[in-house]
Amino acid sequence: MEKICGFPQQGGAAKSGIMRAMKNADASTSPRHAADLAPAHAPTRGKGTLADHVTSVLARQIRDGEFAPDARLPSERELTERFAVSRTVIREAISRLKSEGLVGSRRGSGTVVLGANQATPFRLDMQVEDMRDSIRAVLRVIELRRGVEGEMAALAAQRRTKVQNQAIQQALKAIDKAAEDGRDGVQEDFAFHAAISNAAHNPLYTSLVQFLSQFLHAAIRVARMNEARRSDFGQQVRSEHAAIARAIADGDAAAARAAALQHMENSAQRIQAADREFWASEAGQAAARDLARQVETKE
Repeated sequence: MEKICGFPQQGGAAKSGIMRAMKNADASTSPRHAADLAPAHAPTRGKGTLADHVTSVLARQIRDGEFAPDARLPSERELTERFAVSRTVIREAISRLKSEGLVGSRRGSGTVVLGANQATPFRLDMQVEDMRDSIRAVLRVIELRRGVEGEMAALAAQRRTKVQNQAIQQALKAIDKAAEDGRDGVQEDFAFHAAISNAAHNPLYTSLVQFLSQFLHAAIRVARMNEARRSDFGQQVRSEHAAIARAIADGDAAAARAAALQHMENSAQRIQAADREFWASEAGQAAARDLARQVETKE
């Protein structure tokens, strides 16, 4: 990854929690079925919201096995007192834990920990602390996406129908039209890759590309802003997209794979190429805030 990212490996201390291990749960829950809970201190204001902190602490305890499967979480009132936060914060944290498949509601038992055999949504641990980490995180997503896009393009070359090929070519023209109209073309860019995923005839590729793309909108916008300052970048992107589309139209799987891999690698390089002058500009600073915010909210 370091070859693409160009950043040295960074250790960094793990984010501090609001509280350490919590004291024993109430007497109605056996020690095996509940985590030890320590008295809460009023949470300090740091990066992220109070709900972020509470969610992080409880999620870590669940994943570490401090709450056994089917164990009942402490009541909302107890969590409110021990974390020294409002009920609204606790409810938001529990809602997030439910969305991650870590806990669920059970009639007569309240909120309980779900077993490992139950489906858990996939998530990426981005570990973002600052804008530099945001860029590194985006580059890692691009590296992950690189292999997906390569094989997806190869399958599209082998399986695409005439109608799907036309959709890919039209999506390519839409990117050009966006550039002519002075728009950044980010949505059109993603639509082009979505058309290729549809042509691969494997819905899992479409789902995975959509999942990874949620981390990249701000990053692609940064690249497009930089391209506007570097005309050679804009032409590069156009040539790369055209090469992918041409190989798919020709039914050349090897060429489609190679073109897609090259496009992803070059995309990472273009994001890195944004120089100090760009980041110092008003547009660059706004883009940096958007980039950090987007990656943080997906963490």
